[in-house]
Amino acid sequence: MSTENLPQSPQQPPRKPRVAVVFGGRSSEHGISVVTAGAVLKAIDRTRYDVLPIGITQDGRWALTADEPERMAITDRRTPSVAELAESTEGGVVLPVDPANREVVYSEPGSVPKALGEVDVVFPVLHGPYGEDGTLQGLLELSGVPYVGSGVLASAVGQDKEYMKRVFTSFGLKVGPYVVIRPREWERDEPAACKKIVDFAGEHGWPLFVKPARAGSSIGITKVEDLAGLDEAIAEAQRHDPKILVEAALRGREIECGVLEFEDGPRASVPAEIPPPDAHAYYDFEAKYIDSTPGIVPAPLTPEETAQVRQLAVDAYDAASCEGLVRADFFLTEDDEFVINEINTMPGFTPISMYPQMWQATGVGYPELVDRLIQAALRRSTGLR
Repeated sequence: MSTENLPQSPQQPPRKPRVAVVFGGRSSEHGISVVTAGAVLKAIDRTRYDVLPIGITQDGRWALTADEPERMAITDRRTPSVAELAESTEGGVVLPVDPANREVVYSEPGSVPKALGEVDVVFPVLHGPYGEDGTLQGLLELSGVPYVGSGVLASAVGQDKEYMKRVFTSFGLKVGPYVVIRPREWERDEPAACKKIVDFAGEHGWPLFVKPARAGSSIGITKVEDLAGLDEAIAEAQRHDPKILVEAALRGREIECGVLEFEDGPRASVPAEIPPPDAHAYYDFEAKYIDSTPGIVPAPLTPEETAQVRQLAVDAYDAASCEGLVRADFFLTEDDEFVINEINTMPGFTPISMYPQMWQATGVGYPELVDRLIQAALRRSTGLR
């Protein structure tokens, strides 16, 4: 029988990819993660993507939150929190753990769980432990859900400043002098651990920077000018991480460079310079996010220096097996040598953050930057690659 005259079913339009923006988290960088999420939510092209905001509270609950980027800004020098944005004080979001099923479920005590639909890609804008350090990435690998940014290994290496420096050294990248004090050293012989730092200062001089080994956003870092300030600096670092890192102060200019994954591989942005902030001892959390100390973009470097630091940034990205994006931070010393300080596998992503500013100056605006990161994640599979 001919079907020419039968009514035809209208074709369904293709479904838009669904992006879950996951933010907040249990680390001390919770508030900055919320600010970053607000900027990302505002920038995602809603004609191309459906969006599901998921916040993680500071006690670890995965909460369904309002899609209201304007509420995710720093106000009166105070960062926002997921608890302020959550639609319920008890409800929880559950990601799938079966790679064959990408449907997200929301449930509240005493209520029937509600399906929120499938998620095609996760954009995790978490900073610090329990999010940027490979833990969330491992969960997403088990779930079979693609995600923006580096995988488990690169995320873990990028979070732990000791092993980051060890990896860089093994690949021939220059790092500054440092010493690590592990928790067991304090527990076994605290005076000997302190002497290790004092001996390091005797070799490299004051000031020193005492910092948590696995934290970011300059939280918990103290610039120590002499022995009198050491105990307080150690206690502050240990409030954020039982493992601490002590670095010698490098005299030189602070230079940053962004790396972004394109279809043909990683490319580096124009670099930026972070001038010494007038009201702060160094480029600390308040200088970065509260007082918004401006960087110089592009950095006033020679063409040769610019080319060199851009190549070094890509080399660092490759050394740690990164994916998606990285911000690489360097010192240009008084001997005209670039020394890498660290990388951030999920750098600050607020509109005033240096990573998007560097790419803006390179010709990639914020909405395009977000889109490129999502597209790069959708091109990759989970699992071994």
